[in-house]
Amino acid sequence: MAATSRAAKSFLLRASRSHLPALASISSPLRHKAFSASPLTLRYLSTMKALVYNGNNSVTLQDKPLPDIVNPSDVIVKVSKTTICGTDLHIRKGDVATCAPGRVLGHEGVGVVHKTGASVARYKEGDKVLISAISNCGTCEYCRRGMYSHCTTGGWILGNTIDGTQAEYVRIPHAESSLHPVPAGADEAALVMLSDIFPTGYECGVLCGKVQPGGTVAVVGSGPIGLASIITAQMYAPSKIIAIDTDPNRLEVAKNFGATDVVDSSKGTAVADIKAMTEGKGCDSVIEAVGIPATFDLCQELLAPGGVLANVGVHGTKVDLHLQNLWDKNIAITTRLVDTTTTPMLLKLVQSGKLQPSQLITHRKRTSSSFHSDVWLTEDADFKLNEMEKAYETFGAAAQHGALKVVIDVD
Repeated sequence: MAATSRAAKSFLLRASRSHLPALASISSPLRHKAFSASPLTLRYLSTMKALVYNGNNSVTLQDKPLPDIVNPSDVIVKVSKTTICGTDLHIRKGDVATCAPGRVLGHEGVGVVHKTGASVARYKEGDKVLISAISNCGTCEYCRRGMYSHCTTGGWILGNTIDGTQAEYVRIPHAESSLHPVPAGADEAALVMLSDIFPTGYECGVLCGKVQPGGTVAVVGSGPIGLASIITAQMYAPSKIIAIDTDPNRLEVAKNFGATDVVDSSKGTAVADIKAMTEGKGCDSVIEAVGIPATFDLCQELLAPGGVLANVGVHGTKVDLHLQNLWDKNIAITTRLVDTTTTPMLLKLVQSGKLQPSQLITHRKRTSSSFHSDVWLTEDADFKLNEMEKAYETFGAAAQHGALKVVIDVD
């Protein structure tokens, strides 16, 4: 490449003094791939910052190559907001064998379309989009059955088998069916909760658990998924929603979010307490939202005859199924990976004001529009991408920091 002209140097110097992301040194023009007059693509670098899983319980922020179009149905999204999921913590621990070291993590986010593949007609550069945790082609056998999570060329691949959303840019396969338009004026941070958390709590917990009007529901685990289950279960008017956890603070949050009763399972009397609340019967719907053997055991003990145990938690080790106690109780146990088929419906509920996903956000800037902001926003901690490692520490020690969902502002 020819030496940088005086005019180009002047342009780069002015840009580097602006509020744009930092440019490379003027003495290294090879780092700059192209420039465009568009404010969305004024700077196109060959590398980006991304949060990478290293194995051995380690994640670090690294420079990674910018993603590019691989298939005609791809879209490259410039990520504006992302978050950390409990599944990301499971990956960091080594519980998810399909995710290899070197992978960019993350499967949730909101952003702006940066580049589109040749066959993409629904989206164009500059469109704001919600990224689904599940990529789906919409045409394979499993997609036609509504099982997007088992799409033969998609499923849960973001932040698992392909690079994910905890980065400046991400490639979205099957973009026309794996992205959703962001409604005008929407709270983008709140919509990140619709990438995974709310569809998972609703589909894998409430729908699989067959929550019914007048029924009794137990939700074991008051983390983000459990709380999303508690919030969406209320749409079916059960007579009781019982939140079970070992953290008194999270139980208090659960009660504020709609649980009719709370039980501290650290006291060792959870089964007796819940039997007393249900006339000795147990619960019609039991949602496991933790993913460890002890909570799976507890859920089995809480089932009423004819009840449903909906497993939502990600299990990294084997659990016991106590059929000797259950074989004659007419119970059902369900497992499911979220399909995100309900995301359009959940978006409509957000637009109508009937669903407030911002309730789950505890770490972002305080705003007057945030639900119960004077109570639940525990820190003025608006994490940036370069603070991702700190964000993982905060989310990984949720009880210590009072964290539910941590929003990362990538811009």
